[in-house]
Amino acid sequence: MSEEQLQENPPRSFMDRIAQAFGAEPRDEAGLLEILHSATERKIVDTDAMAMIEGVFEVAGMQVRDIVIPRAQMVVVERDAPLEEILPVIIESGHSRFPVIDEDRDDIVGVLLAKDLLRFTACGEENQFNIEDVMRPPVFAPESKRLNVLLKEFRISRNHMAIVIDEYGGVAGLVTIEDVLEQIVGEIDDEHDGEEDVNIRSHGDGRYSVRALTEIDEFNEVLGADLSDEEYDTIGGLVMHEVGHMPNNGEVVEFDRFRFRVVSADSRRIHLLQVTMREPDDDDDFDDE
Repeated sequence: MSEEQLQENPPRSFMDRIAQAFGAEPRDEAGLLEILHSATERKIVDTDAMAMIEGVFEVAGMQVRDIVIPRAQMVVVERDAPLEEILPVIIESGHSRFPVIDEDRDDIVGVLLAKDLLRFTACGEENQFNIEDVMRPPVFAPESKRLNVLLKEFRISRNHMAIVIDEYGGVAGLVTIEDVLEQIVGEIDDEHDGEEDVNIRSHGDGRYSVRALTEIDEFNEVLGADLSDEEYDTIGGLVMHEVGHMPNNGEVVEFDRFRFRVVSADSRRIHLLQVTMREPDDDDDFDDE
């Protein structure tokens, strides 16, 4: 279209086109939605498209605090953890980005991308791993930030995750670009979401990732064990009993035919265990209990 044509027929706004199509100009957001709902009923606007339009309006009125993943549910890695402790956390969670903590969950010093570990595992360079070399700087967002503003910042910065800060400066949790987009297009499932109910995952060579809340009956059935469930219902409870205190990440306890390494735990409970089965000739490496 030439400059002269543009001057004679300037581009019409979305509101102008709506007004021409329906013979009325909406006065506010409610009026616009009413017209669009009418268009949906008349099969002019697709129902899925209408749902996304409504999602866009909802996002504009929502804040980060409305969709934040609470800090207790964040899957984190520790700054000084070796690669062999970090990998089970990544494999079990299925996430692609992980906050890196120093002293505690209020002390987030970086973000680790799972893809940045590929060269260490694929090329046999585990001994050269240094988390300081691969972690990215964290991005922070206040709880009060509007979701549409955060989404725009995600697009501009190409970041996909932000650490959410409360009014006192503490970590309230985290939010991802997927969390924001789901408010518009609905739930986004990936291949890992269908496996969220898997409590025990085998990695071969007698190694397993086991959720601490796994019932002892299930553990016994999957691993061919005969652990007692008379005093404790979950494998995490049994491991904590054997350790004798609330264990720290990386702490190890050995009993029966297994070696249990605590992969993830906080001040209240264990979250994830790495379990290794012993071979018949490994008695020297395991306590006979």
